[in-house]
Amino acid sequence: MKFQILVFLLLLACMYPSVAQGSYENCCLKYIVGVRKAMRKNIESYRVQQTDGGCNIPAIVFKLKKSKTLCADPRRPWVQQLMQTIDKKNTGSM
Repeated sequence: MKFQILVFLLLLACMYPSVAQGSYENCCLKYIVGVRKAMRKNIESYRVQQTDGGCNIPAIVFKLKKSKTLCADPRRPWVQQLMQTIDKKNTGSM
C-alpha cells in the first residue's frame, strides 16, 4: 500500500511541471527578422512582453488584424520606429 502511494506521488510530481508550462501561452519564444511594408499597415496595436514567469525573452508583441501576432526584438531600430508610428496613429484617431 505504501509503495502504491509513493508511485502515485511520484507520478503527480512528474506531471506538475508539464501542467505549469502550459499556462504561459501568450509568450514570445523567438523574434521575427522584419515586417514587409504591406503587413505594417495591418498592425493595430502592440504590447510589451517582460521577462518574468515563463516569458524568458523581452519582446514587443504586435497585434495584427484577424487576431494574429508578431514578436519583435525591442532593441531593433525598425521596431522602435514602428512603435512610434502606431502610437501617433492611435493618438491621432482619438
